[in-house]
Amino acid sequence: QVQLVESGGGLVQAGGSLRLACVDSGRTIRAYTMAWFRQAPGKEREFVAAVRWSGSTDYADSVKGRFTISRDNVNNTMALQMNSLKPEDTAVYYCAAGWVGNIIIAREYNWWGQGTQVTVSS
Repeated sequence: QVQLVESGGGLVQAGGSLRLACVDSGRTIRAYTMAWFRQAPGKEREFVAAVRWSGSTDYADSVKGRFTISRDNVNNTMALQMNSLKPEDTAVYYCAAGWVGNIIIAREYNWWGQGTQVTVSS
C-alpha cells in the first residue's frame, strides 16, 4: 500500500528557500505520477507541480522559475526545491500520487500525504 510522508516545511523569510521531501514508505507501487498541491486557509487546494514516471515535469504558472520538482524512482522519493519564496506561497503543502489523466486535478490522485506547513514571512 502506498503511504506518503512529507517533511521539510517550516518558517522562512520572503526570498528564502525550503526543500520539501515526500517518501512512499509503502514502496509497493512506483510507476505513478507524483505531485505537490497546496492549500491556504479559506482557499481551494491548488496544483503546484508534478513529475511523471518518465521524469517529465509540469508547474503552475505561479511557481515556474522558482520551484523545481524531482523524483528518485529507485527510492520512491520526491522533492520540491522552493526558491525565492513569497508570502503568497504560505500554505499546507501536500504530496500526492496516482495514475492520473489531468495532472492538475486533485481528485485524480489516489494517495495523499498528511501535509506539511510552509509559512513565508514578509
